[in-house]
Amino acid sequence: MNIAPLVLALGQSLDSETLPGSSPSPKNRVSSDLCLPERLPTMSILQREALDLAPKAYLKSLRHSPTPSSSSSSSSQLEELVEPTSPVESPSRDRRLSIGSIVSAASVKSAFSNLLKPTSPKMTFSPVDAMNKLPEPFEVLRAVEQHNIDFLMNLRDRAFHLLLRNSGNTTPLIHAIRLGHKDVAIILLGAFSRWINQLEDEDIGKASTITLLKALRVNLKLAIDEGLAKHQSDLISSFMQTLIMSEGDKWVWAQVNTISLALNAGAEGQPVALAGSVVRSFATKRLGKADLIASLEDYISNATVDLLMMGAWSLVLTYIDGEQIPSYYFARDLRVYGAFQDRLETHKNEIRRLTNKRLKWQLRVLSAVIEGRSITFRAKVELLASQLDNANE
Repeated sequence: MNIAPLVLALGQSLDSETLPGSSPSPKNRVSSDLCLPERLPTMSILQREALDLAPKAYLKSLRHSPTPSSSSSSSSQLEELVEPTSPVESPSRDRRLSIGSIVSAASVKSAFSNLLKPTSPKMTFSPVDAMNKLPEPFEVLRAVEQHNIDFLMNLRDRAFHLLLRNSGNTTPLIHAIRLGHKDVAIILLGAFSRWINQLEDEDIGKASTITLLKALRVNLKLAIDEGLAKHQSDLISSFMQTLIMSEGDKWVWAQVNTISLALNAGAEGQPVALAGSVVRSFATKRLGKADLIASLEDYISNATVDLLMMGAWSLVLTYIDGEQIPSYYFARDLRVYGAFQDRLETHKNEIRRLTNKRLKWQLRVLSAVIEGRSITFRAKVELLASQLDNANE
């Protein structure tokens, strides 16, 4: 048995006992440096960022993903999704124009909303009486003086024109303002807004309707000059609606033509900026007060979007046979957007065969951005500007 390793180990242990102890020096303790992770953003912040980033991401995807098509090949689809860099010439045949309307809410002040229902249980005269015997002008003015709201609401439902009738160089609204009865004046303004928004399409062109619109314009402008816009939030929008409807379609057609030319020029034409500029110029010229224009920003954004849809459809009608969007749709609720989408759906096969690739791309962008109510019209205008006015996007 070889015990040499044992002897060697024993000898080394004896030697270490006779030598002074030499233990390894301990390392310095590493000081702890606490690190707290940053807290996650709240759900409201995440939702706000999602609403801001999602539309932009979707618009970018329009450039890189093909549009579904049953008749065209995938290669031609990919080609259509990228905005061309050179302008496309329009056909030589005459341009036909079309327009639409904006989103404009009309709501009466909440304190008086119960008074603006279609019917009221406290009518002062029956429908038969209203048909056979209309009240005299002095009776209407007396109702204003006595705060007889039921009587005025009956007139609104049965004989609206009496609320606008001029007698003795005054109207019911002017009389209420002169007497300092702002509550009655605001109720009358609510009735005016309601009548504008419920006006039927077939009544727009009637001479009697035009006469009422002109009388409305005078009354609404007076109310604005008297400062009632602070108490009636829809007053400015109602005035702009009435103004455009009463002045006919000349201004609307002219702007549609201008915007369609800008869209045909691409980003160089700055169609979104131009649409906002012409609407703002029109409002400034008619109102003339900077603080009123500031309160009209939502209306201007709505009108800007409408002009873009109208201009785009006008450009489409230079290539295909289709229906124009009636001029009286402008500035009336969601009528333009509905008409725009209906016409895109009706003529989708013809639009797919268009040679103007830029126009097809613009139609897709307009349809994608304007759809839905998750973002405001101001945000929609910004998104449209980032796509249609910016060649580098």
